[in-house]
Amino acid sequence: MGDIKSGLYIAGAGIKVQSERLRVIAENIANSETTASKPGGTPYQRKTIHFKNELDKELGVNVVKVDKIGLDRSPFLKVYNPGHPAADAEGYVLKPNVDPVVESADLKEAQRTYEANLGVIEVTKSMLNRTLDLLR
Repeated sequence: MGDIKSGLYIAGAGIKVQSERLRVIAENIANSETTASKPGGTPYQRKTIHFKNELDKELGVNVVKVDKIGLDRSPFLKVYNPGHPAADAEGYVLKPNVDPVVESADLKEAQRTYEANLGVIEVTKSMLNRTLDLLR
């Protein structure tokens, strides 16, 4: 029963971190056009999520956890738009460093990983039910 419990715990940890990853991606997409409100201000800065393996001492297995949520240090895009409230003296506005294509790819990967972990839980549940049926 320990291996089953460990497998469920590992898959559950995977679901938890992918849920957090999906939240970060959704926030990036939602703010992909958020500029500064005043000249010289900085726009929304893309967030990144970092994972780590952590030993669960009770079960004796490594599980994935969110290590930190950081900021993407890539440069902001400069767009010429002199009528914008956040335009600098030369008429340029800084746009967020969020690339919708990258976010879309990350979103698909996170969804698939979430679904894979959910599949592990569903298969384990099915195996347990089948075992109980055989014991009856």
